[in-house]
Amino acid sequence: MKVTIDGQEIEVEAGTTILQAARMIGGESVPPAMCYYSKLKGSGGKCRCCLVEVAKGSDADPRPMPKLMASCVTGCMDGMEVNSKNSDRVREARQSVTEFLLINHPLDCPVCDQAGECDLQDLSFEHGKSKTRFIEEKRTFEPEDIGPNIQLHMNRCILCQRCVQVADQLTDNRVHGVMDRGDHANISTCISKAIDNEFSGNMIDVCPVGALTDKTFRFKSRVWFNKPYNAHRDCDKCCGKTTVWMFGNEIQRVTGRKDQYHEVEEFICNECRFDHKDPADWVIEGPRKFDKDSVINQNNYTRKLETVTINTEEGILKGREQDRKKISMSAIPLPNGKEEQTNNSNA
Repeated sequence: MKVTIDGQEIEVEAGTTILQAARMIGGESVPPAMCYYSKLKGSGGKCRCCLVEVAKGSDADPRPMPKLMASCVTGCMDGMEVNSKNSDRVREARQSVTEFLLINHPLDCPVCDQAGECDLQDLSFEHGKSKTRFIEEKRTFEPEDIGPNIQLHMNRCILCQRCVQVADQLTDNRVHGVMDRGDHANISTCISKAIDNEFSGNMIDVCPVGALTDKTFRFKSRVWFNKPYNAHRDCDKCCGKTTVWMFGNEIQRVTGRKDQYHEVEEFICNECRFDHKDPADWVIEGPRKFDKDSVINQNNYTRKLETVTINTEEGILKGREQDRKKISMSAIPLPNGKEEQTNNSNA
């Protein structure tokens, strides 16, 4: 089947969604996604961030779809034409969805461990508004310990339900889910039961905001101060392939390896994530490269940076050189009088 997205045509297989086709094309035409996760079955269709305009349904039925469609759950048809980045309707709808997601979200970015790699930050940067129309009180929840290594901040949650699907598909005994309804809906455990299964830490990786945080990394550092390295170890529970985030010679946290859409390539166990923070436990493969621009990637030493040449007047440079000599006193010979006076005083 042939599908056209923002004027770019691509051939896809039957069953491919519009979002998957857009990711095959890449670039700015890829819709944002907060709930869809390619590694989780049944994800998508909840956050409405990936809305697109279908200008032509198919060659068989060329009528446009009257409403904007969620690209993560809408299948492609042969001859379909889709407007994503180029549509004013789509741009306005994404701004409205972003405003809705931020209604109850607190301004925790200065203290949130997710800052710098937060999908909601990226979404609000591109589609957010500088002013708010919300005058009511935000809903609030008390922080909740849902396990020995995981802290839940329900105030930041956008109810994408990725963490619930991780527990459903990776573990046998899920003990948490969506409680209550409407604006009271929240993620919690049944009767405050702790989450202690061996793959529970993957909930932290799939969370697009800072609702689920790693207690072993909590308030230690900002992610852009860490150097990410690909590393692996022999593990009988998981693949053992991870990204270790180092500050100097210290491993401050361990995560799964993520692609350019912040999706984990392979899920890892809690032992690799929480229990092995010694560099001697790992085989360091090399620095981690990021395909997507982010605050982590701005000063990453794996990127090729262009050399900046500044043409400065010769007089200014000469003055700087003299100041540098004055600061470095050893480079300045003292006059004979002062030198003798200094020697006499020392004597």
